[in-house]
Amino acid sequence: MKLYTKEQVANIHDQTFAYLIVEAADNVLTITLNRERKKNALHPQLVNELAYSLHYAHFEKSIWAIVIQAKGNVFCAGADLKAMAGIIEPNNSTIPKPNGEMLMGELFNKVYKPTIGKVTGDVYAGGFFFLAGCNIVVAQDDVKFGLPEVKRGIYPFQVMAALLKVMPARKVIDWCIRGYNLSVQAAERYGLVSEVTDAANIDATVDKIIAELKQNSPSAIRYGLEAYDHIQPSAAEHKYLYDMLNKTIATKDGQEGLRAFREKRKPNWSGE
Repeated sequence: MKLYTKEQVANIHDQTFAYLIVEAADNVLTITLNRERKKNALHPQLVNELAYSLHYAHFEKSIWAIVIQAKGNVFCAGADLKAMAGIIEPNNSTIPKPNGEMLMGELFNKVYKPTIGKVTGDVYAGGFFFLAGCNIVVAQDDVKFGLPEVKRGIYPFQVMAALLKVMPARKVIDWCIRGYNLSVQAAERYGLVSEVTDAANIDATVDKIIAELKQNSPSAIRYGLEAYDHIQPSAAEHKYLYDMLNKTIATKDGQEGLRAFREKRKPNWSGE
């Protein structure tokens, strides 16, 4: 973990978070996406706060597991398209800028602590970094998943790479190029979701998994997850995918798709 040092994250509980709620208790760090009015879209500072929290979990020996959840009926709507267009809303976050380039596809890889995604709302686009990055995903039975990027004139390059870690390649490609919604039951069948439960039982399901993890050696788990990281795509590959996204955004279709989204109309594609 190189975006923040151990010293930088040591005072996490004295920091002000604009878009997350971060709580540590009983060897578990709970990270709650707290941008409900914007459907928890990935504002640049939200990503900084997430990276900061995950670095803390990595360095802090008392943290044995991580739970990621979200407020509202949308777990994450993906990238903040207004922010991608350069419209950045102000915030009161005290989390510093990272020490290097931020790549969402890399954030979860080197935490080396078991991470549980508790999904109680719909997930779209870049929100799948959370699901693909978590080791275990428990999802509510009424949520849905969508990859609408191609309908906006862009393509989920890094998300595609992340999904290929947990889903069959043919299904990932089909989903990326057609841009449809996927039911949570189908997501479980294809390996994106570990367990499906209803709203009344999701807390108990996550608590049961945490209790099982705590019975095992945190050191053995940490080294096992580190070994798994060594056989995954490199940072250079994620950098290439990030550059491809920027290249696609710069096309005429990419700009038209973003304009159409902002103007709430259908895009007029040119193929350029």
